[in-house]
Amino acid sequence: MLSSSSSSSSEEEEIVVRRPKIYPKRKDYVHEYDELDFFDRFRLTKATVINLLEKIENLIVLPTNRGGCIDPMKQLLLTLRFYATGNILLSVGDFMGVSKSSASRIVQRVSQAIASLRPQYINMYGTNQEMEAACEDFYRIARFPKCIGAIDCTLIKIDSVGGDDAEIFRCRKGYFAVNVQTVSDADLRIRNIVCRWPGSTHDQTIFNNSNLKQQFENNMYGQYLLIGDSGYTLKPYLMTQLQTVETAAQNLYNESLIRTRNVVERQYGVWKRRFPILRLGMRLKLETIRNIIVATAVLHNLALAMGEEFPDDWLEQEEGDDIHENHVNFDNNNNNGRQVRDLLVHQHFGRL
Repeated sequence: MLSSSSSSSSEEEEIVVRRPKIYPKRKDYVHEYDELDFFDRFRLTKATVINLLEKIENLIVLPTNRGGCIDPMKQLLLTLRFYATGNILLSVGDFMGVSKSSASRIVQRVSQAIASLRPQYINMYGTNQEMEAACEDFYRIARFPKCIGAIDCTLIKIDSVGGDDAEIFRCRKGYFAVNVQTVSDADLRIRNIVCRWPGSTHDQTIFNNSNLKQQFENNMYGQYLLIGDSGYTLKPYLMTQLQTVETAAQNLYNESLIRTRNVVERQYGVWKRRFPILRLGMRLKLETIRNIIVATAVLHNLALAMGEEFPDDWLEQEEGDDIHENHVNFDNNNNNGRQVRDLLVHQHFGRL
């Protein structure tokens, strides 16, 4: 009786056949592609990628070579390919010969490693000599004095984060987004970045809660100024456009400010065209999205530091229609800001 029961039980046991592991031979894209083809696919030159790898290799190298693990260079190229296509992880994994789950882990790990370079590549000016040089660079654009940065915000499209607070990420244009604030210098470098606010947050709110505003309030940058669009409140250290123009000097002030402030719009154009994932949207965890935004900003600055050239059409403006949608006007509440602006109009632009 016992024997019969045991036999019947064993016959009912399911036989599980595991899929055999296959480790495909992965291509060496650094040597396979020439410079042009490599740049088209990864949006950075080989020299820049090799330079970057030296800085983050110890952060992304795997502790063992077992299981067909992917080496640091291929991890980096997979992540850059993801940034360059804005594609789904499955397609990026196929491109490099890894599974979707492996591609996801690689993108998270490498993005965090690149973002950790932020203090090295994204920073405001540390000395008076640096600020004076930045001021001269801006002055050459349209003769706007004392300017060391153009500030603005841009929307980075994301998938709904879900939960009770999901709707706060829905921006004024109707889609879910993160509202990212940056400061650009005259050479299109990102000097400051804030990327922790939902898409519905107003630009002025982001600035009000930033360390950058506190630094200007504490007179860290002395006589030097930021320039912004009508989405910002006029301050003694932040100049905005005049809403009413009555004199030739005021008209010159507005024209100069608009042309000078254009650098931040062109910075967004280059940044988003180099890494289309910023335009096409991301379906990832919010923490990973923020790491990717900072990582691509680091890569943007690294490419400029390496003297990389880029197509002229990347310089097209990305966010020019946001000015009127974001308009606020608190001029009457800030007499100090008005006094500084009036002095600029009469003492500088009135003499041009």
